[in-house]
Amino acid sequence: MTLALTATLVLAAVPAQAQDRLKIATVDMQQLFKEYHRTNEAQKQINVERARIQKENNERLARIRELETELQSLRKQLEDPSISDKKKQELFKEFQMKTQEGVALDRERREYLQRRNAALNEKMVQRMRGILEEIRKLVEDHAKSDDYDYVFDRSGLSTSQVPFLLYTKDATDITPGLLAELNKDAPAEPDKPAPTGGDAGATPPAP
Repeated sequence: MTLALTATLVLAAVPAQAQDRLKIATVDMQQLFKEYHRTNEAQKQINVERARIQKENNERLARIRELETELQSLRKQLEDPSISDKKKQELFKEFQMKTQEGVALDRERREYLQRRNAALNEKMVQRMRGILEEIRKLVEDHAKSDDYDYVFDRSGLSTSQVPFLLYTKDATDITPGLLAELNKDAPAEPDKPAPTGGDAGATPPAP
């Protein structure tokens, strides 16, 4: 049974006189989540950590590429018919050692990247889950304090990807007030630098 059908049956089970007295609100949970300053802060921190992982991965790749260059040089020397057998054996041993080192470094790099990304993804899931729970609790507290009978999430989708809430009559949208409550302690945005120069094609700021 879909959520939409369940909600329909619940409302249908209530006598008509009682339905007239129902106090119903709607909320856009997706908007609250996306525009909550803590969500943006968490995403920025995740991006910083992801960039750090990529930087470390690039450093490891740089060492592997150095080895590849050294191996190419050794391969050319081994192909030189003028070198002695003794020298060729020494070069071949060095070639094998560097090949094994390169394989080991690349395996370690891949395992490191997989491990760090998995840990970061888990951290991101936990943080986003905590933020969603905070928002849900705020919605619940607001619904109780304002004595709403039902609060529907108008951004929710059914299992068939159809909007859960297609129509409501006389429902109050509490999203703007909740968003203001969530962002009341948001840090001030840094001042953007004033435009410089006489760029004739620049668009003037909106009034």
